[in-house]
Amino acid sequence: MSTYLIGDVHGCYDELRALLAQVNFDPLQDTLWLTGDLVARGPGSLEVLRYVKSLGSSVRLVLGNHDLHLLAVYAGISRNKPKDRLTPLLEADDADDLINWLRRQPLLQVDEEKKLLMAHAGITPQWDLDTARMCAREVEAVLASDSYPLFLDAMYGDMPNNWTPELTGLARLRFSTNALTRMRFCFPNGQLDMICKESPEDAPPPLKPWFSVPGKIGPEYTQVFGHWASLEGKGTPPHVIGLDTGCCWGGTLTLLHWESGEYFTQSSNREQALAEPVVTASPPLDDAAL
Repeated sequence: MSTYLIGDVHGCYDELRALLAQVNFDPLQDTLWLTGDLVARGPGSLEVLRYVKSLGSSVRLVLGNHDLHLLAVYAGISRNKPKDRLTPLLEADDADDLINWLRRQPLLQVDEEKKLLMAHAGITPQWDLDTARMCAREVEAVLASDSYPLFLDAMYGDMPNNWTPELTGLARLRFSTNALTRMRFCFPNGQLDMICKESPEDAPPPLKPWFSVPGKIGPEYTQVFGHWASLEGKGTPPHVIGLDTGCCWGGTLTLLHWESGEYFTQSSNREQALAEPVVTASPPLDDAAL
């Protein structure tokens, strides 16, 4: 029995299956962790969702900002942009089933036995683990409810960007969503900066990557995240692992075998990747940069 963790798939279905074949992934015995952003930009978002859904309890995933954006597009709240290549998914006969499955997936995964945490963007240094669990569950509960379109309509925006337990309602849900799915940089006090998209070495002071700001989660936990392709999986401290290596932009899809610590990569399908300009990081989405 093995645990495999894979970075942002972004609709790169062929690369996902090829990477899993490298390690002889067996869904009857193994567990697959996915860092979110299953969809958008690559050509196979429909196939990715169908496959991941078919894995049932063999997969543990978290939602990313592009996954949430898909939900908003399907609900008629946001635009379907051609560059996201979502039309085959949106028009599929099983789209309703896939969307309803997707919106019931978590934003945070915690394995106490392995001392392993996973969120798409990471865990803000302003939260301890109990707070992170609570805030993630609050967003998950509203996504799974009949009122989820109201939340999707209100989730776009950069404020509030500072955590306080007194936050309530949609403002609280928006902060939690941004912290778990969009965060990159923080101020020294842990306050989120939702504007800077530079690489860490090019970020203006006093901004620091969220993982460089002292946090409240102990070093006994390993935190795994995706979202930040320009890191190329590098530059994080011990016990923090970034797995997004930009497959949909012409990079690679990266897998970590948890038990051995060994990494495996699958190169991007060049014909797919060159359909758009190759960049090192996903640019911000038009809708308030979700």
